[in-house]
Amino acid sequence: MSSSDRQVGFYKIAIILGLLSAIGPFAIDMYLPALPQISQFFTVGVAEVQFSLTVFLIAQSISQLFYGPLSDKFGRKPPLFIGMGIFFLATLGCIFASSLDELIIYRFLQGIGAAAGVVIARAIVRDMYTGVMATKLMSLLMLVFGISPILAPLVGSTILTFTDWRGIFVLVAICAGLGLLLIQFGLRESQSLEERQHTRSQGSSLKAYVTLLKDNHYMGLVFAGSFALANFFIYLANSPFVLIEHYGLNETQYGLAFGLNAMCFFFAAQFNSRLCSLYGIENVIRAGKWIGAIAMCCMSSLYLIGFDSLYLFMGCYLIASAGVGLVIPTTSILAMENHGRIAGTASALLGTMQIAIGPIFIAILSPFMNKEPLPMVLGMTSCSLIALLFVTFTLSKKTPFAKA
Repeated sequence: MSSSDRQVGFYKIAIILGLLSAIGPFAIDMYLPALPQISQFFTVGVAEVQFSLTVFLIAQSISQLFYGPLSDKFGRKPPLFIGMGIFFLATLGCIFASSLDELIIYRFLQGIGAAAGVVIARAIVRDMYTGVMATKLMSLLMLVFGISPILAPLVGSTILTFTDWRGIFVLVAICAGLGLLLIQFGLRESQSLEERQHTRSQGSSLKAYVTLLKDNHYMGLVFAGSFALANFFIYLANSPFVLIEHYGLNETQYGLAFGLNAMCFFFAAQFNSRLCSLYGIENVIRAGKWIGAIAMCCMSSLYLIGFDSLYLFMGCYLIASAGVGLVIPTTSILAMENHGRIAGTASALLGTMQIAIGPIFIAILSPFMNKEPLPMVLGMTSCSLIALLFVTFTLSKKTPFAKA
């Protein structure tokens, strides 16, 4: 195969994996502008509607623990196809939900299905590449993945001008159907039969999880990335009410504001492979986390002394988003680097922690959340500082890259 053919294949797999892993988040981001409308439609409060987001994230988090080991033992494609099928059927249920309770149930099932795309995409990256090349592929994957939070709120807002919130789930169902086609016809199996047989011969999945839990370097990086991402989840759950109801943005303006933050995150991620080549992956992680923590501390300090400005909020959070964009792909790659044979399980535990910590913080902070920005800002800042602590302590010990 020529170098140009390999390059085409490299970008093809980035696009396919990015689209498959983005379908689940697309189901979150596109319906964010509709949260106030759903609240009014079912005549419920903010907390009740936010629960439909929380259960999705919880289901997605827990389900990864099952998809990862299954993909190690039976290959990447079968569990990926099953998960996307569950997601498709659950989305149809959301369309016809007649109460908030029904919507919450189907959102939970959506989360179960969406977990497959997230966890198995990372495992496929580890199957194919390690080190800087894995960082490059992960960054490209996240660029495609980043189309979701940039465009999805805008698409959701546009749909709401023509129909109600159910129309959003119609489009999500169409995307899930496309995902099933991509898995069947556009994706090859990346794990060899020998590797699957070796994994099955090693015994239960519990043994693999115990191995990972005992690896302090792996767990430290997982916690660092998880708390960095929890910053975003707190913003995800509360920004519709703060930006729309406190700052007075309309649904289209909210979509633009949300997309701008996401753009900073994913554009920053595109510099990861080059920066890692020049300065080393650990230094990139440190720099990204310090950038995010300083920006969030500045924002909190100004709000605490009485400043209340949309421009202040957006400016500081744009910088923080860029910092997180340097942290998430790099911590994921470095954490999985020495666990190639159980890449699916390593990706599952990593993904579970990343998604679980966010909803846990949302639940803890929920009694204090309202339309005011300060509670959200303080919650986001605390997550950034905790992530910084994990980065500092974990990277104080050197752990070499595994060989490809």
